Amino acid sequence: MTPAKELLFLALGGSGEIGMNVNLYGCDGKWLMVDLGMTFADPHYPGVDLVFADLEFIEERLDDLIGVVLTHAHEDHIGAVPYFAQELGVPLYATPFTARLVNEKLVEARIAKSVKLHTIPNDSSLSLGPFGIRYVPLAHSIAEGNALVIDTPYGRIFHTGDWKLDDAPLIGVPATQAELTAIGDEGVLALVCDSTNVFNPEASGSEGAVRDGLMETVGALEGRRVVVTTFASNVARLQTLGQVAEATGRQLCVAGRSLDRIIRVAQASGYLQDFPETVDMDDAMDLPPGELLVLATGGQGEERAALARITSDKHPIKLEKGDAVVFSSRQIPGNELAIGRIQNTLAEKGVQIITDRQSMIHVSGHPGRPELAALYSWLKPEMLVPVHGEMRHMAEQARLGASEGIPRTIVQKNGDLVRLAPGGPRKLQTVRNGRLVLDGDILTPADGETMASRRKLAENGLVTAALAVSPDGKLVSGVEIAAIGLPLEEDMPEYIAEAQDDVAKALLALKGDKRRDRAAIAELVRLTVRRAAQRWSGKKPVVQVMLRER
Repeated sequence: MTPAKELLFLALGGSGEIGMNVNLYGCDGKWLMVDLGMTFADPHYPGVDLVFADLEFIEERLDDLIGVVLTHAHEDHIGAVPYFAQELGVPLYATPFTARLVNEKLVEARIAKSVKLHTIPNDSSLSLGPFGIRYVPLAHSIAEGNALVIDTPYGRIFHTGDWKLDDAPLIGVPATQAELTAIGDEGVLALVCDSTNVFNPEASGSEGAVRDGLMETVGALEGRRVVVTTFASNVARLQTLGQVAEATGRQLCVAGRSLDRIIRVAQASGYLQDFPETVDMDDAMDLPPGELLVLATGGQGEERAALARITSDKHPIKLEKGDAVVFSSRQIPGNELAIGRIQNTLAEKGVQIITDRQSMIHVSGHPGRPELAALYSWLKPEMLVPVHGEMRHMAEQARLGASEGIPRTIVQKNGDLVRLAPGGPRKLQTVRNGRLVLDGDILTPADGETMASRRKLAENGLVTAALAVSPDGKLVSGVEIAAIGLPLEEDMPEYIAEAQDDVAKALLALKGDKRRDRAAIAELVRLTVRRAAQRWSGKKPVVQVMLRER
């Protein structure tokens, strides 16, 4: 579909889920992409780490795509760039901090020379086809979080990106109430808004309050080695922890490559200019415990991150009874078990665990209900399009917006093509959408046969049966059977013997043309072996038959 004299909105990712944000705006024959993110796989995708939106809809319309504008540098907004930017073949636009992180990804993927990346100064504007785009800084849990004011011939869109309100953000200068009200006074057709934290009845809180909380928390741990884990991308939090180290007389040690990268990029972008010199990990353990503060990755329980390796004694930093780990982060849904495993191991060591339930050491980067209501009142949009949330989040934000006086709302999901103007919001149709997974080095459909087969193997195990038959279907060899993943450790020999006997009897019972039909013989063997496995284990394994004729 090519946009006519109209303004369209289409989410390919991030609507109906948290993460993997990919949004398209269509106008006067052209498409504009806002963000190109990814999400991390869950156990539903065994053997996979990264998940992406399926971009088939826009890949079929690349001649009409005029650019990708990035709101900020979180992975769920930029993580897919190195996998798709070269294929899309259009320029990328980002503010300096985001652009530096994106460029590092492009360099790592060896495509930096073939992808045009334009750095847009903070608070600046650009024009792309029928779209006039202005970056509007908003507070978030990363440097240079931005909303986008998108002007079109059919009305103005305020696309929030990820945001919150923060009177003491520590990093950056967000737009003020007066500046946002001025945008609203000029007229806003549609507010396309982050829904993540809509169920929180309170405001999300300030980074300034977190600084005070971390000062108090670490200050009370005098004489003890302290590890703090937080999201690496939260530059304001990194600045706070540098200040905490200095104020409490501790040297700072940084453990984790993503932290090293963020610190380097932040300093190149003008942030963290007073960040203290850090001590090498190998030298850190020579310091008295009360003189060391370790900043570590891995607060979400990631197996390969620094905190997991510290906890399992596979890292130069060691923790002992009486030391403390401060989780200056929230649990991302789905990570509870991984985080719990680390915390249980720490507790077994006698290490004190401090989370945001015990002290003011973390705040969300997304708006609670009071912040949403405030933004509605300043912008006074004609319509609300909730995004960046599961269906329950977006539906609740639509209810909140309506209760706050927004005239029109629409709850859309990935693949819903919505006309915003004229005469909107109105769903026109559902277009192809879905997920791709990075499986090894290959992008493959998340709902394809590869993932389905792998799930079957993980759930039920694998049995192989190898045998040879004569041209008239008689068994002329033994039946070799091997099983992986069946819960038959003690009974495996008995199961194999019974399955072998069942196969021999089944082949003897074959009649007529089926005795010479290799496909029929293979299917008979497969079903026979599987039935035997089910009798012995209750499982229905995948059965692979290797049949030879001789």
